Amino acid sequence: MGYRQAVNQMRSYDAAGDDHLNAGWRAINAKAESTDGMYRDTIRARSRDLERNSDILESVVLAFERNVVGGGFKLQAKTENEDLNTTIETLFKLWCRPKNCDVTQQQSFSEICQMLVRRQKVDGGIIVVLRYIDDGVVPLSLQLYEVDDLDTMIPTTTTKKIVNGIEYNAYNRPIAYYLKKYDAYGNYIGTSERIDAKDVLFLFKKKRPSQLREMSELSSTLPRVRDMNQFMEAVSVKERVAALLAVLIKRMIPNGSGNVGRSSGGPERRSGYAGKMLSPGMIMELNPGDDVSVVQPPAQAANSSEFIRLQQRLSGASQGISYEVAARDMSQVNYSSARQGLIEDQKTYLMQQQYLIDHFFIPVYEAFIESAVLAGKVSIKDFHTKKESYLRHEWVAPGMKWIDPLKEANANKIALETNQTTLAEIAGNTGNDWREIIDQRALEIEYMREKGVISSESSTESEEIDQLIKETDEEKPEDES
Repeated sequence: MGYRQAVNQMRSYDAAGDDHLNAGWRAINAKAESTDGMYRDTIRARSRDLERNSDILESVVLAFERNVVGGGFKLQAKTENEDLNTTIETLFKLWCRPKNCDVTQQQSFSEICQMLVRRQKVDGGIIVVLRYIDDGVVPLSLQLYEVDDLDTMIPTTTTKKIVNGIEYNAYNRPIAYYLKKYDAYGNYIGTSERIDAKDVLFLFKKKRPSQLREMSELSSTLPRVRDMNQFMEAVSVKERVAALLAVLIKRMIPNGSGNVGRSSGGPERRSGYAGKMLSPGMIMELNPGDDVSVVQPPAQAANSSEFIRLQQRLSGASQGISYEVAARDMSQVNYSSARQGLIEDQKTYLMQQQYLIDHFFIPVYEAFIESAVLAGKVSIKDFHTKKESYLRHEWVAPGMKWIDPLKEANANKIALETNQTTLAEIAGNTGNDWREIIDQRALEIEYMREKGVISSESSTESEEIDQLIKETDEEKPEDES
């Protein structure tokens, strides 16, 4: 005992203690596949179950779909030829339609992106296969596979290192993927298709160097969400019981004869209450000595709403988003706190958007350009000698709307005038192309000149428009201002 006490006193970290408070805390250090492989399927199944049945978890997933993808990403080709840029962007916009980009012709490119975000969040990952089939404007289509489709029964051989349906080289770089084949009814037929890694995009968030497969990003959130569901179900049942009016009959005289001494005959007949129910305005006679007692279940705990709010706050925090986004509750914030929360949430979405750009959009765009050139849809004679210059492009992520647009507009105006930002950056933050904005504004200004809204001699159209707005505001009645 003395030795144990001496060791505990010399301990440098309280987290390493093995006292009665940490007696059940047993953790091991192992490679990622050793800790994840045993529980991967179970966690994925539970995550899908809550995806189907929990509105709380669905609100978290929808927040990422809504803010990471939203209305979709916009392509900006960056070659040195503006006419070629316009041709590429127009062709890509046409390819994004369901009949061109999806091998099943059921989803548009934006809908595919939304599915990628959802499945990566719920399942931990998703597999995209580039299919070079001549079935659209460009001989390229995308085929999506769930992570369940990896054939984990393929064994490792002396010449091939295959782990969980993926073939690796000596540096754990994927060489090929083995995907299960199914019949028309979705039944596994016992064979697999080997697809080279260059045609496969396996999207999953890698958190450890030794990690080879995906793990659901909701793993730390699932227990808390399930606790909330069970708690809310219990509260709902209790409230339903409390809403029902139930009574108990208390009998002061037991069944049978009430006479003292020798019974005069058989048991006394008393009218029972079996099958009786309460109804509005009813009049019912009780047996002698009977009394009625109304059942009054205990009321709901006063702090149940605070408990749910705290659990939702923690669930959102584990996924990098605020409580206001996870619960769609803005009743407890002011402008400053809401804006700060929006900025922090935007950082989370930017990380996910950048991941999609690096691991999905860029490979798909490069395959799209190569397919378009080979099919003759885009004429580039020196493409193979100057491939890098013709593959230059940028993606404009969907922008966000600010809480107070006037304050943000004034801040952008000052930053632009003092050369602290650019029009491209301001337009990109709102999910727009700065060139499209300028082109559209030029058309609008020219149209206003034709209609006499602004003078053709003036070069300060913005000042004239501001003056028109000011005059319009001054003409409003006082009760409308």
